[in-house]
Amino acid sequence: MFDLVRIMGLTIALCCAGLLGNGTSPTGAAAGEGDAHAAARKRMVDEQLLARGLTNARVLAVMGKVPRHEFVPERFRPQAYEDGPLPIGHGQTISQPYIVAFMTERLEPKPTDRVLEIGTGSGYQAAVLSELVAEVYTIEIVGPLAQRAEVDLKRLGYKNVKARAGDGYKGWPEAAPFDAVIVTCAPEKVPQPLVEQLKDGGRMIIPVGPIWDQELILLRKQGGRLEKRAVLPVRFVPMTGEGQRSAGKSDKSAGKTPSAP
Repeated sequence: MFDLVRIMGLTIALCCAGLLGNGTSPTGAAAGEGDAHAAARKRMVDEQLLARGLTNARVLAVMGKVPRHEFVPERFRPQAYEDGPLPIGHGQTISQPYIVAFMTERLEPKPTDRVLEIGTGSGYQAAVLSELVAEVYTIEIVGPLAQRAEVDLKRLGYKNVKARAGDGYKGWPEAAPFDAVIVTCAPEKVPQPLVEQLKDGGRMIIPVGPIWDQELILLRKQGGRLEKRAVLPVRFVPMTGEGQRSAGKSDKSAGKTPSAP
């Protein structure tokens, strides 16, 4: 159970505009002006995030601000702030709010950071990050999702996000190195190109493993070495493209039959 004074302090902190990372503020719906969903976001923060132990005031403030309902299909908007993932088409989902906030908090985003996201999906995670860091580079392998997310991010005023369609396994080498990398689809092992594109001292959070046995892994790159720590059992959609092909090659070399896509 939370200490009441701590919760009250965090609640007060959430009201302070100065907590929102990089000093930029999207306009319109993203700023919460006249937003009928504001109360639902506050309940989400109180009941799903604070109640489960998340404490980073900057992350909590942003989760209470970014309009998740704008990133889901219209028929699912009434459920946008409920405690679970939602389908966004093409066999993909927008992650549960707690997972978005948990991964963001563990990434320790700083206002000066340049962050690479693999798996744009709806664009919601990129929007959350954009409020906390200087620049976000986000890649989505499903072309229609990449296009829709880019349109939505621009429509909502997230000007420090660069989005493109492509295979996230390869990262974004021409924009590297990055202070942090966040991956929202699960390869069976950490992609080496992403490790190479991470700055020394940088952080990466990534789900790793087959769909029935995944762990969210936090990595820190120190002096060219990787420190790895499992932080949460999870279930994400598998990484496709080169990540899936690499897993198949590993299975064959071990004398196993690769899993079906």
